[in-house]
Amino acid sequence: MTIAQGDTLPDATFLKFGEAGPEEVSLADLTKGRKVVLFGLPGAFSRTCSASHLPSFIRTKDALGAKGVDDIICVAVNDPFVMDAWGDATGAHAAGLHLLADPAGDFTRAIGMEFNAPPVGFHGRCKRFAMVVEDGKVTLLHAEENPGACEVSGGEALLDAM
Repeated sequence: MTIAQGDTLPDATFLKFGEAGPEEVSLADLTKGRKVVLFGLPGAFSRTCSASHLPSFIRTKDALGAKGVDDIICVAVNDPFVMDAWGDATGAHAAGLHLLADPAGDFTRAIGMEFNAPPVGFHGRCKRFAMVVEDGKVTLLHAEENPGACEVSGGEALLDAM
């Protein structure tokens, strides 16, 4: 079943690259009592993710903050080393975005956002989406029909819908 507006997010544990290496991060801890934007994408360093999706949230970070968003979190089915390098390469870390790894795709499957694109080497990857989550509950959800497109799931589209 695909997650929908009004649903509560499943409990999940992600990995991030911390000072001592990979660290676990609880989704419940990130969302409890907070308003966050959570967006998912097929993979770090991939073309649309790097050129369009991630930069759209760097551009809109301040405007989203003005709408009460406490944090912007990106998740992908990658390892924490790749997510950390991508955060440095794109300026996402410097902008204050959090890039979290869902290395086995557990969260991605739990919310029904898994897809495969064998011609480009994507297996068990995350569909492109963006959501607003308030205290663990999805209050706004935009998912792309085509994982190669970034139209309804970009920062500007989400901001306009808020």
